Amino acid sequence: MRAVLMTEPGAPEVLVPTEMERPAKVNSEFLIEVHAASINPIEAKTRAGRGVIAGIPSFPTVLGSDFSGVVVEAPYESHPFQPGTEVYGMTPTPRVPNGTYAEYIAAPVLSVAKKPANLSHLEAAAVPLAGMTAWGAVVDVARAHEGQRMLIHAGSGGVGHFAVQFAAYFGAHVTATGSTRNLDFLKELGAAEVVDYTTTRFEEAIDEVDVVIDLIGNVQDNTGTRSLKVLRPGGLLVNIPTGSWPTFMQDAEAAGKRATSYKVAPSAATLEVITRLIEAGDVKPHIDQVFPLDQAAQAHTALEGGHTRGKIILQVR
Repeated sequence: MRAVLMTEPGAPEVLVPTEMERPAKVNSEFLIEVHAASINPIEAKTRAGRGVIAGIPSFPTVLGSDFSGVVVEAPYESHPFQPGTEVYGMTPTPRVPNGTYAEYIAAPVLSVAKKPANLSHLEAAAVPLAGMTAWGAVVDVARAHEGQRMLIHAGSGGVGHFAVQFAAYFGAHVTATGSTRNLDFLKELGAAEVVDYTTTRFEEAIDEVDVVIDLIGNVQDNTGTRSLKVLRPGGLLVNIPTGSWPTFMQDAEAAGKRATSYKVAPSAATLEVITRLIEAGDVKPHIDQVFPLDQAAQAHTALEGGHTRGKIILQVR
């Protein structure tokens, strides 16, 4: 099969197209023919030597968590998803050596859900990691509900554009930050208020909020620390990007606010709920750019350039 190997930690050029043996399905796994995958910030961080690099036992390895594709081998003969079924999901990379930057993956049964009928494989590949991260932060942790005031940073990004949609769906009053070109996009997603971070200091423009979904941390203009100023006493800050604000717990406690990180885990059950919202037309993924599989390095470069609206996708087939 065709795949993209990460030969060692480094710049995007360490992602090298190659041919390799396809993985073997064992026990309750699926063997899935991958049609599309997506690029996530955690993969770029890992490729650069940060992120979850500690979970990679040796090199070369194949990165990638998100996939959309077709079942080749089912876990067992009576499983509902038999060969030919269109599925999508997220694998627990790097704990499994075969990531989704490849034409085939062996995926655990609890990582695989039926693909939304109204999405293409390219669109479906945009959903799992980003969608489940947003769901976990906004719904499971922040308990989005009517009347709640929620500030979402980087609302037009991969996780952010799902977070805005989920929060709005459950009735929260959403304020989202973004660049000038994304303000209308954020409103279309369901944001009640938008703040252009290129022209306005958000802490000077909005009232107190109950929750901050922090998708930036302090890596850009101390966004995380400044967020504590608009969070009500006892309010909750949810920090997502790995390593983006190492002292967020201490800083929040000192300010009289609550804080937690959130780490996503593969969950077919969660994906099935998100699928129902997608098929009902309440949630929609947005694709910024599509690259062929052998241009994974260029896709990483594009992601690291910033200002991505929605997701960057690899077209595998």
